[in-house]
Amino acid sequence: MTSTDELLAIDGVTKAYPGVVANSDVSFRIRKGEVHALLGENGAGKSTLVKTIYGLVRPDAGTMTLDGQPYAPADPSAARQAGVAMVFQHFSLFDALSVAENIALGMETPPKRRVLARRIREVSEAYGLPLAPGRRVGDLSAGERQRVEIVRCLLQNPRLLIMDEPTSVLTPQEVEILFRTLRQLSAEGTAILYISHKLDEIRTLCDGATILRHGKVVGDCVPRETSARDMAEMMVAAKLDMPVKTPAAPGPEVLAVNALSLPAQGQFGTALKEIGFTVAAGEILGIGGVAGNGQDELFAVLSGETRTEPDTVTFEGAPVGRLGPHERRALGLLSAPEERLGHAAAPEMSLADNALMTAARRMGLAPGGWIDRRGVRAYAEKVIAAFDVRTPGPQTAAGALSGGNLQKFVVGREVMQDPRLLIVNQPTWGVDAAAAAHIRKALIRLAEQGAALIVISQDLDELMEISDRITAICDGRMVRPRPAAGLGMNDLGLMLGGRDPEEEAAA
Repeated sequence: MTSTDELLAIDGVTKAYPGVVANSDVSFRIRKGEVHALLGENGAGKSTLVKTIYGLVRPDAGTMTLDGQPYAPADPSAARQAGVAMVFQHFSLFDALSVAENIALGMETPPKRRVLARRIREVSEAYGLPLAPGRRVGDLSAGERQRVEIVRCLLQNPRLLIMDEPTSVLTPQEVEILFRTLRQLSAEGTAILYISHKLDEIRTLCDGATILRHGKVVGDCVPRETSARDMAEMMVAAKLDMPVKTPAAPGPEVLAVNALSLPAQGQFGTALKEIGFTVAAGEILGIGGVAGNGQDELFAVLSGETRTEPDTVTFEGAPVGRLGPHERRALGLLSAPEERLGHAAAPEMSLADNALMTAARRMGLAPGGWIDRRGVRAYAEKVIAAFDVRTPGPQTAAGALSGGNLQKFVVGREVMQDPRLLIVNQPTWGVDAAAAAHIRKALIRLAEQGAALIVISQDLDELMEISDRITAICDGRMVRPRPAAGLGMNDLGLMLGGRDPEEEAAA
């Protein structure tokens, strides 16, 4: 690499927090026009590093140079002015505002509305991401919302674009559009720092990769010349034990949903429309869908957070539509929601107390209404050990764990209560390859023991890996479930759009 090729140089960057060194003497280079992956398991230091590059974190030691000049942004505004832009994993958009209004909020000196609307159309069409400036963001799909974030960055003419898990909410077709856009940017000389747990995407898109482990650079590779498994094993310094789902004959019906219709809950909610399906003992039913198409509303109905008519949901032949989450848990219908902090776990409470909140009844942790503190601690320790949760102990606050470790704890806490039916929403969202493999193996093992499972996921590879049957939800309607065997990615893409692959093939 010549000095004229190099865009960003990071030398010896170190950042420590009380009790943990997030980045330790990190050094690597990114060339102009390069798509460079930053890989590592949860807690490896990726987030701290990109926040340093974007001006959200000040390093304790080390230097950065951008295009040969010293670079030490005091805040994101300074980073943007230097030509560094970032698309975050969680969108920072206001649903009630228009596309143009949201983009203007992210600009230092936005132009007049008419000029901005023209620029949005020009830039979005030039990069294959068409957007209507006047549309309300609350009416956009997840893929269109991501376009807003990207176009907002492109209007700043970035030299370096940081992307954090950019495909987690996209359909296969939308991923292809995004990749075309990124390749176009790369050809024009924009460097892209790309973070993703989807290693097959890394192999398809990226020119180089830097691998972090425990805050340190442990290697680099050319993704196109390295298998996904090899990259994953470099990240964790161990052989990866991948889950294998063996098809099995399903047992008796455990859950049935009958003609479920529900009005939208709130202005930006999604109405459920005539949904019906069954799931049997020993079966994993995968439900795909782009974010915002009714998955959260369906999960709320299945878990008991939203009540329905009694016969709308039946569990082992008994109507449970009127029962709440605690009553359903007592019967063996358990659930793990998507949002880890605030919904699945209380951030300020210890892991032990978080275990108590859902396991008190089934695990006998509060006999006669008195909390068995020793039993609670023992149960939490059992979950921590069985699911390899990296934590000092059960008294650690849930909010102190990395996302992947908290997810392992949340799923483990439910799996170890021996459910008859487990409903999991986004079981491996945002977790590294090793943690994802551990969680998926646990779900498969639970099904092999005779439990029924419903897995709601935006990760199509995950659904193909663990499901016996797959369906999809689009605009509140469910596509007819199909056996997972024989389904291709194009079929799944059609299903995410609300179409039946067999009907499309016959048309």
